[in-house]
Amino acid sequence: MRVLVTGAGGHLGRAVLPRLLDDGFTVRATSRRPRTDPVVEWTVVDLATGTGLAEAVDGIDAVLHLASLPRPGRRTHQVDVLGTRRLVVAAGQAGVRHLVYISIVGVDQVPFRYYRHKLAAEQVVAAGPVPWSVLRATQFHQFLDDLLSTASRLGPTIGDRSILAQPVDPGEVAARLAARLVAGPLRGIEEYGGPEVLRFDEAVRAWRAARHSRRPLLPVHLPGRLGHTLRAGGLVSDALPRGSRTWADHLADTYGGTGGR
Repeated sequence: MRVLVTGAGGHLGRAVLPRLLDDGFTVRATSRRPRTDPVVEWTVVDLATGTGLAEAVDGIDAVLHLASLPRPGRRTHQVDVLGTRRLVVAAGQAGVRHLVYISIVGVDQVPFRYYRHKLAAEQVVAAGPVPWSVLRATQFHQFLDDLLSTASRLGPTIGDRSILAQPVDPGEVAARLAARLVAGPLRGIEEYGGPEVLRFDEAVRAWRAARHSRRPLLPVHLPGRLGHTLRAGGLVSDALPRGSRTWADHLADTYGGTGGR
């Protein structure tokens, strides 16, 4: 199977490419800038303008759409929503038989502006001419790690202790995406999460211990609909199967026994 991977240079893309190659797929990958690789064919595509799309989907059996711009602003709409529409149209014209879109658990519940763009992109995929699948994944381990670092910039780790998270390993998400390509179009939405649901304070305690840090947790109650949704489990899923790599596994691999502050 010949697969086009958009956003292949991102965090998930770097896990997806070797997985697809190991599973025997022929891979073409997109980037906004030229790249060279002995085993992957790279092609330049700009979803915000559509440049390079027709050439990228030519001769492709399936598209794995990972590209996204997770930041506020008009350009996110240009890339995630309008860019997805351009991709879907080009893929339909090229006779692509399956388009798999990676999304996020909670896009239909959590009132983040970025999530509204992801949900709109899901709807574009579902309404398009190409048989499709959507995989909604929970947050990656590294995202939670980076979030805790940001929340600790002033000394204590600041956050709502009751927010729930279900961190997942990107390598396991990559394996799930590869399996979906083999299984064929779902014409529906599948969810995939990590093996455990953690409260924010539990995640912080483990993170501090792994880093040998004495930073305290400064609890802050997140107000409004956003806080309520996050405490009620808007970012977690009870879907099966789940990943197997835990938050503790990530921390051990990242920090080992060296510690840090």
